[in-house]
Amino acid sequence: MRSLSILFLSFGVVSARYASNLNYRSPSENHPGLGVSIHKVVKRNNPSSSWDPAQLNFTHGVASGDPYPTSIILWTRVAPAADNDQSNVTVSGYVPLWNHETEEYIQASAAPVCLDYKVSTDDSFGSAVDQGTVYTTSDIDYTVKVEAKNLEPYTTYYYQFTVCGSDNSSPVGRTKTTPRPDDDVSNIGLAIYSCSNYPFGFFNAYGNAVRKDSVDYVVHLGDYIYEYEEGGYGWGYSLGRISLPNKEIFSLYDYRKRLATYRTDLDLLASHQMFAWIPVWDDHEVGDNTYRDGSSHVNNTEESFVYDGGVSVDQRKMNAVRAYFEWMPIRQVDMDDGLRIWRSFSIGKLIDLIMLDTRQYDRSITDLYWNTHYINEISNEASRSLMGSRQEHWFYRQLSESAGRDATWRLVGNQIIFSSLNLSLLLGPEDPFNYDAWDGYAANRNRTLSHLLKHNISNTVFLAGDTHASWVSDVVWNSEHRYNPITGAGALAVEFGGTAVSSPAPVGQNITLAAANNMTEWAVGHNEHLMWNELYYRGYFELHVSKEAIEARYFGIPNTRVKSGLEISLANFTVKAGENRLSRPVAGGVVEAGTLKGGRRVETNATRDTEHE
Repeated sequence: MRSLSILFLSFGVVSARYASNLNYRSPSENHPGLGVSIHKVVKRNNPSSSWDPAQLNFTHGVASGDPYPTSIILWTRVAPAADNDQSNVTVSGYVPLWNHETEEYIQASAAPVCLDYKVSTDDSFGSAVDQGTVYTTSDIDYTVKVEAKNLEPYTTYYYQFTVCGSDNSSPVGRTKTTPRPDDDVSNIGLAIYSCSNYPFGFFNAYGNAVRKDSVDYVVHLGDYIYEYEEGGYGWGYSLGRISLPNKEIFSLYDYRKRLATYRTDLDLLASHQMFAWIPVWDDHEVGDNTYRDGSSHVNNTEESFVYDGGVSVDQRKMNAVRAYFEWMPIRQVDMDDGLRIWRSFSIGKLIDLIMLDTRQYDRSITDLYWNTHYINEISNEASRSLMGSRQEHWFYRQLSESAGRDATWRLVGNQIIFSSLNLSLLLGPEDPFNYDAWDGYAANRNRTLSHLLKHNISNTVFLAGDTHASWVSDVVWNSEHRYNPITGAGALAVEFGGTAVSSPAPVGQNITLAAANNMTEWAVGHNEHLMWNELYYRGYFELHVSKEAIEARYFGIPNTRVKSGLEISLANFTVKAGENRLSRPVAGGVVEAGTLKGGRRVETNATRDTEHE
C-alpha cells in the first residue's frame, strides 16, 4: 500500500507541474484544437529521464504580462533546439527535432524539461515571494507560462527561470503589478505600440522606452507579426532580417517559427524583459484583413482551401491563435471561449483599460480589396458589428461600470481607427473611407457614441494602431452634437492613433518627407475633427496619465535600417479631465513633424535630415 500511495503522490506532483504551465490549456482546454491533454502528456513523457542541462537553451529571453494587483503572467522558452517542427510526435520515446545547421533530424529525448522559477523584490533574489517548479515539452513548443501569485499591488518584481538541478538560468526579468482598483495613484505611464514588420527594419522603438525607463507598462495594439511571405518585402535581405519560414504561413509550426523569428530582435527582447505587456492581436497575427469567416484572400471556398495547401480558414485561425497564446505573456480570459482575447484592467482609481478585439472574434465581413464598393454600400447597416453582440454588450457594460466606480479615465485599446476620416486623396473619390476600420461599421460606432452620450460617460480616450501613421482627433458625432473645431466644443472623446514600429507608411516605404507633409496637409484640411496627422516616421507614443490630464507624447525613429536608440519628439498633446477634447491650443500650437490644424510645424535639424535612403 505504501508503494501505491507513493506512486499516486508522484503522479499528482508530476501532473501539477505540467498544469502549472498554463500553455498546456491555453487558450482553451475545452477545444481539441486549442489545448493539450495534460493526462496524455504525463502518460507519454517520462520525468525520470532528464535532459542534460547543457543541451538546453533559453532561446528567446523572458517576458511578463497581463498584470493584476496580486499576480502576473511570466513567460520563457527553454529548448534543445531553436526549432520544433514535430510537435506531439514521438518515436520510441524520442522527439525528432530538425537541426537547421546540419540539415538533419536529431533524436531528442521525450523527457519533459523541468524548470524552477523565483520571484523577488530584488534582482539578487535574497528572498522569494513566489516560486515553483514547472514542466514543458515539445507539445507547446517548449514554452513556459506561469502565474506568479501572492504579490503586492503596484510593486516592482524580478523573476528568473532555472533548469532544475543546475545553474543554467534565464536572464533576470523585471515586471510590475498594477495598483488595486480603489488605490489612489498619481501618475501611470504607458508605451503604446503596433505593427512591427521584421524585414522592414530594426525594432528600435521597443528599446527606446527601455533605455529611457519612461513608463510603467507596455500596451500593444496588434500586428506583432505579419503572416505573409516577407523575403521580397522591405530591406530584409540587405539587413539580414528574413522572417522564417520564408513563405506565407498557415500551419502551427509556421506561426510558432514566425513568432520565434520576430522574438530575436534585441530591442523587442529588452522590452519584454523589462516591462509587463498588455497585448491584443490585430489582423496579421492570423491573416490580412481578417473577419469572422476569412481574410483578404482566404475565404471558406474550395479555391482558398487549395491555395492554403489544404488548411481551412478555421484551422488556420486555430493554428495562429494557439501559437499566439503559447508565445505571448497573456492570460486566458474564458476557458470556454478560446478566441476571446478582449479583457479589461483596472489600474487604481485612475484608469480602466478596455482591450477590444475588432478583428478576429465575430466581425462581419470587411473590405477584402475586391469588394470595397459593396462594403461602402452596406457600411451603415445596423446588423454589421466589428466585435459581435457578446463582446459589444460587454464593451458597453465595461464603460458604464468604469464610470460607475468613478475611475478617472477610460482608455479603449482597439486595433483600428475609430474616427471617420475622408481619405480620398489616398483611396480615391469613389470609396474615400477606410472600410476595414470603424468607417465600415458606422452603426457599431453610432451605438458606441450613443452609449457614451446617453450615460454621460466622460474622459474616454480611444487608442488605435493598424494604419502605420499617426492620427490625433477629437471624437465627434455631428448628427447629434454640433462640433466646433476651433474650440473643440461638441466633442465626446479623444482618439490617439499611433504609427508602426517598423511597417511602412500607408503610401509606401520610400515616401519623401515633402510628399508625406503634402498628404497630411490635405488630410487635416479635409477632416474638421482631425487635429494632427503624420505619415513619414515609424515610432510609438507614450501616455502619461494623472487625475488632472493625459499627456500624449509622440516619438519618431529617424531610420529603422540602422539599430539605434535615436528618436525625435514629433508632437505632444494634452487632454484635461472633464473636457472630452484636445486642449487648446492643440499641441501648444507647434509640432516638429506632420500637419497640425491651426498650428505650425517647426522642423529641427533632426527632422530635416532623416529622409529615407
